[in-house]
Amino acid sequence: MSQFHAYPAPAKLNLTLKITGRRPDGYHLLETVFRFIDLEDTVELASRDDGVIELLTPIPGVDPDTDLTVRAARLLQQACGTRQGASIRLTKRIPMGGGLGGGSSDAATVLVALNWLWNAGLSREGLMALGLKLGADVPVFVFGRNAFATGVGEELTPLDLPDNWYVVLHPGVHIPTAQIFSSPLLTRNSAPSIMRTLETTQQRRNDMQSVVRKNYPVVDQALNELSAYGPALMTGSGSCIFLECDTQDQANKVFEQLSTKWRGFVARGLSKHPMFDKG
Repeated sequence: MSQFHAYPAPAKLNLTLKITGRRPDGYHLLETVFRFIDLEDTVELASRDDGVIELLTPIPGVDPDTDLTVRAARLLQQACGTRQGASIRLTKRIPMGGGLGGGSSDAATVLVALNWLWNAGLSREGLMALGLKLGADVPVFVFGRNAFATGVGEELTPLDLPDNWYVVLHPGVHIPTAQIFSSPLLTRNSAPSIMRTLETTQQRRNDMQSVVRKNYPVVDQALNELSAYGPALMTGSGSCIFLECDTQDQANKVFEQLSTKWRGFVARGLSKHPMFDKG
């Protein structure tokens, strides 16, 4: 086994999220803006010659074979026909079930990094196609740019976004995405954007937010309190919520007021994925 190398896996925010329809296979059609932030998990990888894919840091109570990092490595292994394997160590900092995309980001980092370590030679587009088999949020992390997304989240157009800062609160509940998508209260017919650049960067909404607020009072309470400082919004299917700020100082001052009651953090918006140049 070779030595371990460490790779970043950043979180994301959905600056807006509309559900515009539903496909016959049950997948929902979306419009969303993905924004990378500098809260990161760390994925450590060591290539090995015996073909074994092994997660050395399994999450308690979760079968390692179902972990997205293991599934990503095996999918790439199959796609490129390599006899190489990998040992994986994962340091989690991104809250699970918070709508920040941690699991998807970890999987994307494994795809990009192992493609490089194994000399597999897959293109970014090829890796994105593999990522889509793992989950709708995985392709954007392989894409590596802040993006306007349509389809189920895989049709991506790069966006240049301002250098903003974010106050992010985690109300402490884990929200299963499938539960929100299956709710009869969910709006599924939002009108698609016409002027995409204007609408997606200025109109902030999340069609899942009202469903989550009704089912999780603690998220509703956190949104109410953060909204006292500006237009707060939920990311993904929750439970994390965020407020966009122009400066780090502004974000720190808001978080200082709320940190005695709520868990959370201040994050800087990234212009691109830190592994973009390896894609």
